[in-house]
Amino acid sequence: MKIGQVASAAGVSIDTVRFYERRGVLPPAPRTASGYRVFTDAAVARIRLARRLQELGLTLDEITGALHAQQAAYATCESERWRLHAALDRVEARMADLIRVQGQVHDALAACEAGTCGPQGLKGAPPIDVHRHFHLPSSVSQRS
Repeated sequence: MKIGQVASAAGVSIDTVRFYERRGVLPPAPRTASGYRVFTDAAVARIRLARRLQELGLTLDEITGALHAQQAAYATCESERWRLHAALDRVEARMADLIRVQGQVHDALAACEAGTCGPQGLKGAPPIDVHRHFHLPSSVSQRS
């Protein structure tokens, strides 16, 4: 199957398929005489698995390592558990950050509703840096 068919079947873009191949998530696909990549159903399954692992919070390097271990047939639950622990640690840290920011937003809203906030932000509190907390590009403007 050609790259567009693989992308469609896996629910990703053609660029994602190419990116996964470059990063080692997918093994290099053989090519026809005219240069077209030829993929199998296994590539679709591998892309879907990689996307699911990304949803669980694994990094691309962790996903690639897990897929290579699985392909080499030496992956076990015991040998791969550390990847899930690392992802869980990152998720829990992110959740703690979000809970802290949520508290700051509640405080800011309460201050605004009480009429005690102004152009300097909350009195006595540093301004909330949403770009740092939410990893937004600096081009995203704050609501007024």
